Amino acid sequence: MMSRLAVAFFATGFAALLCQIVWQRMLGIFAGSDTISAALVVGAFLAGLGLGSIIGAKVADRLSPARALAGFALAEIGVGVFALLSKPFLYDWLATDMAGVVDAAPAIFALCFAGLVLPTTLMGASLPLLARAVATSREDIAERIGTLYGLNTLGAGLGALLGGWLLVGHLGFVAALWLAAGLEFFAAALSLTLLRRLREAPAPAAPAGDTADDARYGGLPLWCLLVFLSGYVIVALEIVWVRMMGQVGQYHAYLFPTVLGIFLLADGAGMAIAARMVRRMEDPRPAFFITQSAGFVLATVLLLALWYLLPLWPLADWLSVDRNRMQGGPLLVAIAITVVVVAPPSFLIGMTFPFVQRAVQRDLSSVGARVGWVQLANIAGNAAGSILTGLVTFHLLGTAGTLKLLAVLSLLLVGFWLWRAGVAKRPVEAGLALACAVLVFALPGNAAFWTRLHHERSGQVAAWAEDRSGVAYFRDERAEDGRADGPFFIQGFSQGRIPFLPIHQFLGAVGPLIHPNPREVLVIGVGSGGTPWAAGVRPESRVRAIELVGPVLTALEEVGRRHPGSPMAQMFRDPRWRLEYGDGRRTLAKEYRRYDIIEADAILPEASHSGLLYSAEFLEQVRERLAPGGIYVQWAPSQRAAETFAAVFPHTLLLMPVAVLIGSNDPIPFDAERLAAALEAPATAEHLRRGNPAFRDWSALFAAPPIAWTPGMPRQDPPLTDIFPRDEFYMNNPVTTTDVYARRMSPAMARAPRPAR
Repeated sequence: MMSRLAVAFFATGFAALLCQIVWQRMLGIFAGSDTISAALVVGAFLAGLGLGSIIGAKVADRLSPARALAGFALAEIGVGVFALLSKPFLYDWLATDMAGVVDAAPAIFALCFAGLVLPTTLMGASLPLLARAVATSREDIAERIGTLYGLNTLGAGLGALLGGWLLVGHLGFVAALWLAAGLEFFAAALSLTLLRRLREAPAPAAPAGDTADDARYGGLPLWCLLVFLSGYVIVALEIVWVRMMGQVGQYHAYLFPTVLGIFLLADGAGMAIAARMVRRMEDPRPAFFITQSAGFVLATVLLLALWYLLPLWPLADWLSVDRNRMQGGPLLVAIAITVVVVAPPSFLIGMTFPFVQRAVQRDLSSVGARVGWVQLANIAGNAAGSILTGLVTFHLLGTAGTLKLLAVLSLLLVGFWLWRAGVAKRPVEAGLALACAVLVFALPGNAAFWTRLHHERSGQVAAWAEDRSGVAYFRDERAEDGRADGPFFIQGFSQGRIPFLPIHQFLGAVGPLIHPNPREVLVIGVGSGGTPWAAGVRPESRVRAIELVGPVLTALEEVGRRHPGSPMAQMFRDPRWRLEYGDGRRTLAKEYRRYDIIEADAILPEASHSGLLYSAEFLEQVRERLAPGGIYVQWAPSQRAAETFAAVFPHTLLLMPVAVLIGSNDPIPFDAERLAAALEAPATAEHLRRGNPAFRDWSALFAAPPIAWTPGMPRQDPPLTDIFPRDEFYMNNPVTTTDVYARRMSPAMARAPRPAR
């Protein structure tokens, strides 16, 4: 019986994480891509799991083992059916029809919860039901529950890794959900083969209260509190790992599944190992507090070691913030480091679950209720750790301050046990408590933390900021001569430079210089500031720029204060520019304002969630927000991006060799000679020279004949969509750049130099 249920529960864990990856992406289109919206989606997901835990706790012990098993099978069938219906419900209706209609955070949470409540409630109820089905003896119940939940977590970890790295990128969101549904149906069918064996088992007696034997290790409410704190710490650590590993290996589509998958695999392995230990364990309390506090101490020590070693050889050669780490050797090294940093502490903390079950499972008549309430406490801790860390402590305390707070919480946890058991009798726990206390003071401050990770050297000056939305860092390498000069990092990668890169200024200037009367200009993405600065090249234009990573604006404003005559200073004091924090795609969905020019700052197609700004659905939104004769300008990083763009805009130009797309609902008034003359006009040239004094050969960027798509030309179906962002999953769908269009040019044009990106 246990072997079949182990396979079934492993499969449901795999399917659940595959669904979670896709559902979060679909709901992110509705709620937005900023951290607040992401936290609302995660909160809605966990709220459903918590509701399922409560229902499972109330219902499971009233059922016979056979009926509990049938309930488990029905729950998994329900999840599978919802997976099949996810696309029309979560995407077609909620993400597409409701995007922009609802803006208030409580309403967004309510709709996300409504969209996920059915499958997540069924997921949350599955463990209490399964625990009731396998509860046959008091001696092995903790072992059985720990083993099953460990295998379920191992399945979830494998689902995160294979789903994130292979299945979603190859199959797309919809086909991945169909695969998840098939696994849910398989798990239900396999578990139902055991019904005959369990039909004769008697219904349990009415649930009993805490027994005297139970009270020796603390009652259920106490353990729920301890599990809540433990769940808070581990999920807060997971969020810190994602931010740190994003700094190490860049934020790409595979980052979160990698961290989550490694965490869950190690967590599940810890549960499985500890489940084999609990039968011989009389008092599980020391083991719980030792593994919990040791897991946190090890996690922090490993993070500190990584922080110290990253700027040194050999890691500096592989993982420097100044190079792309999304491919080849640097990617493999980043994954290996993620395993080293995440797996050992996750394994230790994962061991705590069977120890808790050993402490609370003292009465067979209330097995389901106790599993349900402990699971609820863990989910509540996870939700609190996710929301408070992502929205509050990162915002107020930063990454280093968040780790200090977790050290204090871990100290309180182990300190409680020392107070109950006595310091003299528990030298191991006392040592761990001392280690937590030392870490509170040994951890560096946020400035030292990010300065070292961005390779700042003596004589250089930084302008940086961190909040819940991310980290931005400008490393001024020529501060001594009074000019700002250096790379600008967003989320651990150089997204531009000051002085501005030519590609960024060209993206900003080309639209206003082509359009006959560019009054209203919208720029999606601020980056290092080059695109919004150049978008104001004509004095009659008003530029609104929206940036998803809030610290970008803070860091640029600091650069402007240090250099009062710089473009950054002017953009923050001149009312013609309005730089704001927000989600550009969500802004287009919820507002009805129309613009003469809309532009997107250059973003790597491989970056996480970049697919939301290259998809056909986004481009359709842009079309609807263009005023008559309006123009949209975007970098063309890939052949798929160009083909998707041309499939949406009836009038499309691809300027080469710079690889910039211009689209409109109306004929585009482009003339290469007139554009070259406009760029050489004294006022324009002076404006662009302020952004970058060293670059003047603007005509070389569009010297090749443009490639045009007109309304009469045939179009193919757009290859980039919201539900299959192929370029973003670049390991599954290698990105072909627009250099392929060089074959249409003369040999001389094909060899023309392209601007640095």
